[in-house]
This record gives sequence, structure tokens and C-alpha cells, in this order.
Amino acid sequence: MKNHHSKQSHLSSMQGSLLFSAADMMDSRTIAGIDEAGRGCLAGPVVACAVILPAAYDLPGLTDSKACTAKQRDALAPCIKACAVGWGLGVIWPRRIDSINILQATFEAMSLAVRHLRTAPNLLLVDGNKTVPEAVLARLWTQKTSGALPPQRAIVNGDATEPAISAASILAKTFRDKLMTSLNKRWPGYGFAIHKGYGTKDHYEALRRLGPCPQHRLTFRGVCGEKPTAAQQGSLL
Repeated sequence: MKNHHSKQSHLSSMQGSLLFSAADMMDSRTIAGIDEAGRGCLAGPVVACAVILPAAYDLPGLTDSKACTAKQRDALAPCIKACAVGWGLGVIWPRRIDSINILQATFEAMSLAVRHLRTAPNLLLVDGNKTVPEAVLARLWTQKTSGALPPQRAIVNGDATEPAISAASILAKTFRDKLMTSLNKRWPGYGFAIHKGYGTKDHYEALRRLGPCPQHRLTFRGVCGEKPTAAQQGSLL
């Protein structure tokens, strides 16, 4: 029991404390692309990433993470990290997701990702049809220059059309996949290393057999056998 609480505390401490950035590069722009991974999962955190790419950035094969194989994503991720002007991650865990709903949790993760950028962006490109509410962004915003919030633009399918969003998609996905593999060691039997928390047949069968663990989102349909309300889950295209 003591080890369980220690492990959970260690994992929870990662939320809001991740900071990753490459050295500033000449001729760089300050447009940050933002995307998430794990929004629709039954277990594990939702992870968002914000990436600022240099103006002349061109990485062959860079596209939406869903269009890449795991091997391709793993090959692209270090290249993105090495060349990006800056990148940041935001991680929101299941208990917080259950508390505020997945849509609001996704916005919080995105805000944290922007906060953890070394360089202040002057424009945010957000994948999907919704921008981050200013109240959420302002609450987590760290003053970098004038302290003003950057303007935002939502782009449907932006992960396939905007390089910075594509890069954010890949970094969020690769980080979360590794995290779920790590969680699989702490909570074996659910197959986290295989399905990464998504609602596969094997995952549902494990839930029926074992019941949910602390990494499951209890407000999600199929986890506890109850259908959540729309207000509980929210939606983000």
C-alpha cells in the first residue's frame, strides 16, 4: 500500500512540472502548434504538447501522428525535439479528468503545454474546432514578455496540415505511449502497454475481470458500467 501511494504521488507530481525546450534558433517564428493525445481513452492521462518550429523547418515524413506507425513516430520525435525552437508538455491525470470532464481537462493540458514553452508564442494554432478558453489559459499563463495572452486559431484537421501541430501531435503521442507502457508495470493485467488505455475488446474484458484501477477514468462509459452525461465528458473535434 505504501508503495502504491508513493508511485501515485510520483506520477501526479509530473502534472504541471514538465519543461522541455531546444536552444533558441535564428530566423524563428513564435507560432505554437498545439495538439493532444489520449482524450478518448478509458485510462491514463490526457497529454497535450505545444511546439514552436523554426521558420525554415522542413522534416520529411512530418504529419499527423495517427497517420504514422509507432516506429515512424519514434524516429520523428527526437528530430523534432532537436530542431524545435521550443516544446512543452501538459499532463492531466484521471482524477482531475473525472472532476472537471475531459474537455476541460484537455484545455488545462494545452494551457500547461503552452506555459512550459521556453519562448513565448505570439499565436497559438490549436488542432480541432475549439480554442482554449481565455480563462483557463490565463490561469496557467506565465508572464514571458508583456504578459498578454497570445491570440488563438482553431484548425480542424490541423494535425495533417500545419507542421507545428503535426509535430505537437507526434510528441504528445510518443510521450503518452511511453507513459502508458510504464503504467502497465504498476498495474498489470489491463494491457496498457498494448492498447495505451483505449477502449479495445481486451481492455473491456480486463475491466470486467479486474474492475477499474486508479488510472481509469471512472466517468467514462464502460469503465464502471454507467453511461456518463454529456456534461461529464464534453467533446472536442
